Amino acid sequence: MKILALESSAAACSAALCEDEELIAQSYQNSGLTHSRTLMPMVERLLENCGASLAEVDVVAVAAGPGSFTGVRIGVSTAKGLAWPAGKPCAGTSTLESMAWPLAHMGMEICAVMDARRHQVYNARFRGTGDGLERLAPDRAIGLDELAEEVKKSGKPQILVGDGALLCYTTFKEQGLDVRLAPPHLRLQSAWGVARAALEQARAGALTDAQGLTPAYHRLSQAERERLARLRAEEKN
Repeated sequence: MKILALESSAAACSAALCEDEELIAQSYQNSGLTHSRTLMPMVERLLENCGASLAEVDVVAVAAGPGSFTGVRIGVSTAKGLAWPAGKPCAGTSTLESMAWPLAHMGMEICAVMDARRHQVYNARFRGTGDGLERLAPDRAIGLDELAEEVKKSGKPQILVGDGALLCYTTFKEQGLDVRLAPPHLRLQSAWGVARAALEQARAGALTDAQGLTPAYHRLSQAERERLARLRAEEKN
């Protein structure tokens, strides 16, 4: 099964072409340019350099969130545009699960964290089984102190992965927790992880179509929060 995977949920942007578990090619860019400028050209060059066409792709996968609201929207919209004309199956994967897949072989607990600001991180926890992942906690926005307590109760060493890994590492180390940073080349989001998570969805019969592919933000946007605050203020007046 050939999977074309997209990852644009944070600062880095990547695209990958995979055949089942095997990575055929991956393009990665963390240059600060907007994903609206880089993602589609990246996909086009990737397929061209592999001598492949979109027609050969069986599944279009994308990191559907959590993450940057703009980045997630760009990724999901791009995946929809690629899949819709030919009616290709789609996989909207958890950004956090996708980050954990490159570390599944280590057989340790994995704490995937993205900086959600406002003293929170987007987080999910997993246990690597050697050839797969066992989920220990759902995707959520959670305060650092609350997550530290959860990790403490686990009593197991944690591998921190994601753009919030360094933030958590500093905080958790100060509390005496046994945490290790994933190596730099495995720490940030990558499209291969998206493809690997999508393969699990395909095997479970959990794919969707372009119409059913939707972002999973896990928190209201700033504009939505401000609108709700205004409405509550108006109701009080």
